Amino acid sequence: MNYIGLDKLILDALAEDLGTGDITTESCIPESARSEGRFRAKMDGVFCGMEVLCRVFKLVDPRITVTPLVSDGDLVKKGQDLASISGPSRSILAGERVALNLIQHMSGVATATRKAVDSVAGTGAVIVDTRKMTPGLRVLEKYAVKAGGGRNHRFNLADGVLIKDNHIVASGGIGKAVEAVRRNAPHTLKIEVEAETVDQVCECLEAGADIIMLDNMSIDDMRTCVELINRRAITEASGNMGERDLRAVADTGVDIISIGALTHSVVALDISLKFTK
Repeated sequence: MNYIGLDKLILDALAEDLGTGDITTESCIPESARSEGRFRAKMDGVFCGMEVLCRVFKLVDPRITVTPLVSDGDLVKKGQDLASISGPSRSILAGERVALNLIQHMSGVATATRKAVDSVAGTGAVIVDTRKMTPGLRVLEKYAVKAGGGRNHRFNLADGVLIKDNHIVASGGIGKAVEAVRRNAPHTLKIEVEAETVDQVCECLEAGADIIMLDNMSIDDMRTCVELINRRAITEASGNMGERDLRAVADTGVDIISIGALTHSVVALDISLKFTK
């Protein structure tokens, strides 16, 4: 993970949480106090974020020691210890909430991804994320999707060409949009086009799209389009996939299923820090 970007993210989060200082801790805990504790899962899931956990406390106070007990991508059980920590009490408490917020969210993303991946196992379909992400946390959420067994869609708008419905309207149609992209975008980038109907899929094929996104289609229409495309382009199912029967979607023969819900509405994995002495 890129420490430069990660450190900025963490430092911004710490500054937001600490404000001008931790009044409670500084008022009741001596500066000389030291503590030991355990990070513990309070529900079953997939853990993610050990490097982030360690980095938060390293930035807060280098005297803090975090010892990992699990690895990113590990299945963990309710009540399982995830890491131990020791060091100055004030410093540990200063970083506690930021560390928990980040690893709980990342673990939630990884858990949701693993569930989706498991639901399509054996079909050949690949689960990927989207750009529907928490601003500022994209690098962590993308990483968590991979830890959960999924893959990443484009990281940002410069990563690839994806011609969506508004591009199609604004440029005058699928054919015109694809033609314009071929004139102006680097030849090294594949061209993906969003299609909402069988007729639009035919337009995508005629225009020579490399990837065709089957957006908000019924299972029957997806199956029809996959057969029509017949491997002439990569197929991606998208559109409220977090609410769909993923196995049924995968059984249509699509290559990729992109799910915004992996990141935009995920439930955090509940994790706590308890001092033992």
